[in-house]
Amino acid sequence: MFTARQKVLTYLKKNRGVSAREIARGLNMSAANVRHHLGVLVADGRAEVMSARRHDGKGRPEKLYSISRAALGDNLAGLASALLAEAGTNVQMEALANRMADGRESASQPLGKRLAHIVEKMNEMNYQARWEAAAEGPRVIFGLCPYAAVIEKYPELCRMDAAILRKMLGRDVEQRLKLAPVCTFVMK
Repeated sequence: MFTARQKVLTYLKKNRGVSAREIARGLNMSAANVRHHLGVLVADGRAEVMSARRHDGKGRPEKLYSISRAALGDNLAGLASALLAEAGTNVQMEALANRMADGRESASQPLGKRLAHIVEKMNEMNYQARWEAAAEGPRVIFGLCPYAAVIEKYPELCRMDAAILRKMLGRDVEQRLKLAPVCTFVMK
């Protein structure tokens, strides 16, 4: 049995750019109840406000809602899998890593700045990265593998990650731990 919020979400999936009033009418619910559920759905990222319009040219503008792009999902895992399968062993991980690192090498900067820059760059790519000191030297930890959907089939992506770190650190690294979705790399 669907909850009221699930009904609102389902309505948004079928109808793009609708107001709370239109949803209420379509689902036979009160507008206040629909607005409450829309507020929760917007707050948790499943719905979004597209725009606002004036109803009959009078009063406050009505917000128009739709399902969020995040809730719709994408086919990036399918695309990545198809591209990697097509490329086969022809993928040059070092060249790919260089492109993803924006060709930046920061070997002239102090190690702390390089590590901070790496964490920032990797987090822009959704790695949930951090670094920590260790007896053997600094470690870079990825809290989330952005390739989790395809990593089992294409473990060479881990080599690409190591190459990105090598390029940005200006030093060799070794992957020490791989417990999906967490990976740890240690500087040599």
